[in-house]
Amino acid sequence: MTNPKDNYRLYMENADEMLDVAGENLRNDHYNSACNRAYYGIFYAASALLYSKGKSYGKHSAVLAAFRQYFIKTGEFDKKWSDDYKVIMESRHTADYELYDTLEKEDVVVMVAKAQEFVEEVKKWLQKQDLL
Repeated sequence: MTNPKDNYRLYMENADEMLDVAGENLRNDHYNSACNRAYYGIFYAASALLYSKGKSYGKHSAVLAAFRQYFIKTGEFDKKWSDDYKVIMESRHTADYELYDTLEKEDVVVMVAKAQEFVEEVKKWLQKQDLL
């Protein structure tokens, strides 16, 4: 039988990997790809949080909505994290699907930094709950 903490560890390892790749993409001037990977770092971290509530979602909008329901509205996380998540999610959508829109380096630098902060905040919460 696997240790229940393995799922949290795997979610967070994926989040860390996405952030590493976001940094590589940023250094190589691949701003749309950097935003995409930063977003997925947040997505995996938020999924780890939701797993702690027995929840799992495949739709991106459902993960954000559930994060708000179970962590923002309850006061466990500050609204700032929801706002950052939403902005980066919308930017990822632009980066992935809007052929003629490109993201600016300065904006993506901020997004990657915010994604890193989000993931670190989730790690702290999981550790405090003795889940990681």
